[in-house]
Amino acid sequence: MSTALTHTWYLSGRRLHAVARQPFFIVGNIFQPAIWLFLFGELFKRVVEIPGFGGGSYLDYLIPGVVVMNAMNANMFAGMGTLEEIDRGTLNRFLVSPASRVALMNANVVEQAVTTALQSIIILLLGRLAGADLPGGQAGSATVVAAAVVIGIVFGSLSNAAGMVLRQREAIIGIYIVFMLPLTFLSSAFMPTRLMPGWLRHVAAWNPLDWAVRAGRSALSTNPDWGEVTIRLGSLLALAVFCVAVSVATFRSYQKSV
Repeated sequence: MSTALTHTWYLSGRRLHAVARQPFFIVGNIFQPAIWLFLFGELFKRVVEIPGFGGGSYLDYLIPGVVVMNAMNANMFAGMGTLEEIDRGTLNRFLVSPASRVALMNANVVEQAVTTALQSIIILLLGRLAGADLPGGQAGSATVVAAAVVIGIVFGSLSNAAGMVLRQREAIIGIYIVFMLPLTFLSSAFMPTRLMPGWLRHVAAWNPLDWAVRAGRSALSTNPDWGEVTIRLGSLLALAVFCVAVSVATFRSYQKSV
């Protein structure tokens, strides 16, 4: 176990060093969520007047959804990095080294978690600059970041698994296009589920993206329901562990094929 942890430390440092050398990788991915935040925040700010919405500021309502949506979007392309390492032969060189196989996968998860956390913090700061009121304070903000990190691990692990199995960038892009918008709009990211048709509410209840959004929004509210937050984050964490296990299984399958 100590060997795996040590190797994870060094391999994570290697990946994060590469990210630090290209800071635009982190900042550049903020442009789209910033557009969603400021454009949608202004364009639909009067939807809070719809009966049943609950009033308040739409910008406040929107921020957790944009943070979680960004985490999903950024990590859905994680498999592209895996394919790049396969194409360059980097991954195969690690496979003939004494490096822990668990550490090779853990380093990927750590990199995704750190970049997602940084991007989430930036989005929260942009929201504050735009005038959002986040009464949940530091605890609420930390919960939103944690929810984004976990949902990022879920989709990043599945993207890595797809990269290992399909070995085609076009396939990963196709998966992203198919799932991104449905998962986003079948959640409470932009509209409360109580205003959705009944069948959409039932679908949203099983959408992990909605779990993350609801956990973050509740944590940022004036009176957070920490019991609900804990249940949703716990469900997300269990799903993340399962998705990482799937990713590890596909990695072992790839290892046997080379």
